[in-house]
Amino acid sequence: MGVETGIESPVIARVRDLVAPIASDLGLDLYDVERRGPTLRVTLDTKPGSDGGVTLEDLALASRLVSRELDHAGDPVPGRYTLEVTSPGVERTLRTPAHFQREIGKLVAVRLADVGHDDRRLTGTLVAADADTATLRIDGPDGPTERLVRLDQVDRAKTVFEWEAAPKPGGAKRTKTKEHSS
Repeated sequence: MGVETGIESPVIARVRDLVAPIASDLGLDLYDVERRGPTLRVTLDTKPGSDGGVTLEDLALASRLVSRELDHAGDPVPGRYTLEVTSPGVERTLRTPAHFQREIGKLVAVRLADVGHDDRRLTGTLVAADADTATLRIDGPDGPTERLVRLDQVDRAKTVFEWEAAPKPGGAKRTKTKEHSS
């Protein structure tokens, strides 16, 4: 399937044109628009560098506004469909060059489309990306190496959320204090 680097469908382009101003008015970015079977998924995100994430209230409001806008536009999506307005989550799918460019500096997992390739699955820090390629810094036994990946060879890619271990309950030493009575 690969990353969509070519021309998007006229339906997706029309939906993107209708939804982008709504996202902007809400102070959000239109991260992605995709249609999978009967589902039209509109993914909204905070602006790059923002603290926090998209709230449920943001998504509820956006869902109402997007639904109304699609209805007013004469329903540009043919057939029956379910509108899903969502956020990208902590592990984001990377499908477009803009997705890769936005996530520079983050840990990513990439699966290449070439099944015969020895290094079909790669995990590393995304250090650069442009319209056609992404560069990953991969830590190996001989130290870090950089690997240039052509985006048209990517079957799937996503950011990898690194979970930090929470301190164990009762793990910190406690000091008892003795109460003095007078």
